[in-house]
Amino acid sequence: MWSDPLTINQVTLPNRLVRSSIGGRMAYYDGTVNGAWSNFEKRFAEGGVGAIISATLTIDERRWSPLEYPKISHDRFIAPLRRGVRKVQALGTKYLVQLGDPGYHTQTSLFSQRTDSASASSGFDLLFGYRNSRFALTTGEVEQVVVNFADAARRVRDIGCDGVEVTASKGYLIHQFLNPGINRRTDKYGGSAQARFRLLAEIVTAIREAVGPDFLFGVRLSARDYNHLPLNLRLPPSLPLRGWWFGNDIDQTIDYGRQLRDLGVDYLHISNGFGFINPRENPGDLPVDEVRMFMDSTAHLTRKARLRSGLLRLPRALVRPAMNIGWGDARTLNLDDARRFRAEVGLPVIANGGFQRRSDIEAALASGACDVVSMARPLLANPDLPKLFGAGHEQPERPCTFCNRCTIRTTMFPLGCYDRSRFDSDEQMEQQIIRWSATLDEQAELDEQAEELQGT
Repeated sequence: MWSDPLTINQVTLPNRLVRSSIGGRMAYYDGTVNGAWSNFEKRFAEGGVGAIISATLTIDERRWSPLEYPKISHDRFIAPLRRGVRKVQALGTKYLVQLGDPGYHTQTSLFSQRTDSASASSGFDLLFGYRNSRFALTTGEVEQVVVNFADAARRVRDIGCDGVEVTASKGYLIHQFLNPGINRRTDKYGGSAQARFRLLAEIVTAIREAVGPDFLFGVRLSARDYNHLPLNLRLPPSLPLRGWWFGNDIDQTIDYGRQLRDLGVDYLHISNGFGFINPRENPGDLPVDEVRMFMDSTAHLTRKARLRSGLLRLPRALVRPAMNIGWGDARTLNLDDARRFRAEVGLPVIANGGFQRRSDIEAALASGACDVVSMARPLLANPDLPKLFGAGHEQPERPCTFCNRCTIRTTMFPLGCYDRSRFDSDEQMEQQIIRWSATLDEQAELDEQAEELQGT
């Protein structure tokens, strides 16, 4: 049952529902979380989730995106994060921090800077990242990345969190080293599947040393890279062409999973695809209008960004079908792959992607495909979803439609649901969005305004 507790490395989740990583503009311009962030996280704890996994907090002081997203790259961020985490834990919900470095997938910046194009190897990617091209980190720079992750994990423990999760997915820097279509290095960090794994192995080893054996530690891993989805232009091609076109397959990543188990990782969080957002991790359609808005907002930074923005201004009849190749699947996308990881690796597994109906979640858990189910957008739409399940409901009255508008708009605007079809009016939608981004002191006034709107 979804409501059954689960203990992993001395941490007991009160139920099997986890809110997965949701990023939003809830920090000051230096990366320090604000009162809206702690209130945002507290809402999910009040809704009854067993655990919350934070937004991806950057471990690099300068490589950070989008602006006003939280950082954990310095000790000065510990105290503000601790205050919010304690509010969540006081409600019985566990709190885990997800660590990551976007590498060349850094989406935007105040000014264009070279560090935002760091990667495993040099090359060109039209869709992801704003810089004209990516460059290969030196061996010394790679070693500093390992130090940054270990230092950030130590801060997670100092905050008093219940665990730490490293994202080796989403097309972020670690994933760029794992991916054979991106990593063309010939040093110790590339040239073979084992060498591509070296960066992640060194990070895991350093983190385990920093936090100790008794601290919950997981890795979010992409089961299959699907490099060819979404539609993209990525240069240069590399041999073998299969690795360039598809990336890692599940047999390879299961081998990585076994090695992570042997290195002391406590659980795996399984998703799919390369890059955020991508159709194998995000069910539903690609919100082309929102993508246009975002690309326009970054067009001033580089020539590539201007070209990309111009291409998206071609007629909708051309752009929309091309951009939506591979999109539109609203099933529980990654469950079958999660099943293989659980069976063949032997670690507890969190499955992600497309869950919202109680019967789907119960079936996934009962079948042994996973130990925990994680959700983001369905909980953003209905933060009280666990309480609804507890009351016997199959799904909320107004479920998430997987329109994906929130995934793009929240890089530019307040975090919230932007699907007008779920609201009675524009005013009601606006009130909910503002409430998500309000401090606790402002909430009572906003609740009164919402009640007035419902009355009229």
